Amino acid sequence: MHGCFFAWLLFASAAVAQVNDSLPVADSFISPLSSDTIKKNDSPNNGYNKYGDLLQDDPLYNPKSPAWIPALRVLSADLFNWSVARYVYQFDWAKVTPSDWKNNLKKGPEWDVDGFGINFIGHPHTGSFYFNVARSNGYSYWGSMPFAIQGSLLWEYLGENTRPSWNDLINTPVSGMFLGEVFYRLSSNVLDDRTRGGERVFREILAGIINPTRALNRLTQGKMFRVTNKEVYQKQPLNITFSGGVHVVNNKIAKDNLFGTGSFNAMLNTQFDYGDPFETIRRKPFDLFRLRIELGYGADRDLLDHVNGYGILAGKNKKPNRLLIGLFQHYDYWRNSIFQVASLGIGGGLIARIPVAKHSNIFSTLHVAVVPLAGNNTQFGPDTSEFRHYNFGGGLQAKLEETFNLNNWATLGFTGFYYFIHTYNGLPGNSLVGILKPTVTVKLFKNLSIGFEHHIYHNDRFLKGGGELHITRTEQKFFLQLFLEDSKRYDKYH
Repeated sequence: MHGCFFAWLLFASAAVAQVNDSLPVADSFISPLSSDTIKKNDSPNNGYNKYGDLLQDDPLYNPKSPAWIPALRVLSADLFNWSVARYVYQFDWAKVTPSDWKNNLKKGPEWDVDGFGINFIGHPHTGSFYFNVARSNGYSYWGSMPFAIQGSLLWEYLGENTRPSWNDLINTPVSGMFLGEVFYRLSSNVLDDRTRGGERVFREILAGIINPTRALNRLTQGKMFRVTNKEVYQKQPLNITFSGGVHVVNNKIAKDNLFGTGSFNAMLNTQFDYGDPFETIRRKPFDLFRLRIELGYGADRDLLDHVNGYGILAGKNKKPNRLLIGLFQHYDYWRNSIFQVASLGIGGGLIARIPVAKHSNIFSTLHVAVVPLAGNNTQFGPDTSEFRHYNFGGGLQAKLEETFNLNNWATLGFTGFYYFIHTYNGLPGNSLVGILKPTVTVKLFKNLSIGFEHHIYHNDRFLKGGGELHITRTEQKFFLQLFLEDSKRYDKYH
């Protein structure tokens, strides 16, 4: 189910690219416009960014609804979903009685035994619906949080005959806010209430696919058919990169990973880069974010290989517009034939662009975050009836991305993810997980490049009371990459 959902999102992203004309690789953020344009549009009081887009939704067209409206709609969404589960699918867990409610309230939460995808994709996806009920009723990012919590609490305590889950009470609202704001921002870039006819129909359908909750609200609010004479939604530059090709997981023989010895599988990756990290504006949640989604197809692959990204919560640009320092929210999900790791995190980070020559630069990001909830395992870890096949935990994570742009015809990149996870529930102990991805791309023509990536996964698990597990696996990816930039708003960085 979750794989189909993100497959649909990849399809939608192709249409978003068409709507936005052309959509850089994440490291190729553009240069500023002319100084005259900046002086005209970069005033903190005129409500526009330097590209001429609104810095916030028009408050007259998008008024904040009374709190009872989103609260009632969240309740009705839970009731509808429960009714379908109970009377259509007739799931046992949906056969709830007042005694179950009493037991849930009395005993409180526990760690559940649901599958990895259900807990780290399914519940955040549901949380994004709760979040967008309020977000599309005029509430801010933080103002929508109570309604995401409301939806989770109602479902966990009243919607199932099993006890509430600690992991769901954390993951549903927090990661739901991450995905929900991403979907809200993407749908805003698609919507244009000034349009009519076929273009308007296309935009409404596409925005509805990206954000169904918002589409329902637009229908009941009358916005779906209303025509305005000006822009009414906040928009930031949106860049999209598509990569498609093959990847191969190397066979593990005698503790060695033999290059090119595994089976070949298809892969499709989409990366969204929203916002300009080097524009000096008053930063608000998610006016800058990055999201990567990769699908895999093959005998030994899960459809949804990984989803990872970050969004800014607060920050400040340092002159001369080459450095952004801020607080970021993170969402990571990795699930393939090598390993399973998922986490949500909040922490500090910086994004920098360092000129090297007239047509070359280094794009750099560094993040360190606290992880309140994570799940992890490998195919070599325990998988018995006594323990679930992954552990719940928390700890710290770090991300490093370095890309050297060589005269706009090639890039040399290195991406590193590092997780320290202390087990809350499962096999007691600590895990140190490292994911390293050196990458090279060479331009064929215009925005089309060919690329190669060497993927290294390493896990050190230290069990409480003794016992260690050390695993290293590798894979390679060969791909064509189509880099699309928002040409209406940027000049490409050279």
